[in-house]
Amino acid sequence: MADVKNWLQGTKDYFNELRLEMRRVTWPNRKQVEGTTAVVIFAVFAFAGYFAVVDHFLTVGITGVLRFFTK
Repeated sequence: MADVKNWLQGTKDYFNELRLEMRRVTWPNRKQVEGTTAVVIFAVFAFAGYFAVVDHFLTVGITGVLRFFTK
């Protein structure tokens, strides 16, 4: 029975501390969220383009090497 009481008290303490910590959080405003979202979307497309170019050149290079050695 003592284990159940300890577990219940620990759970209660956890949620009380969680509530206090969530009050301390500084949430970004809408403008900040929109700005960081735009940066993330741009970065995703930039990296996708970069990897597409690298993949293309690696494919061309490896295909060329394989054709050279299979003739």
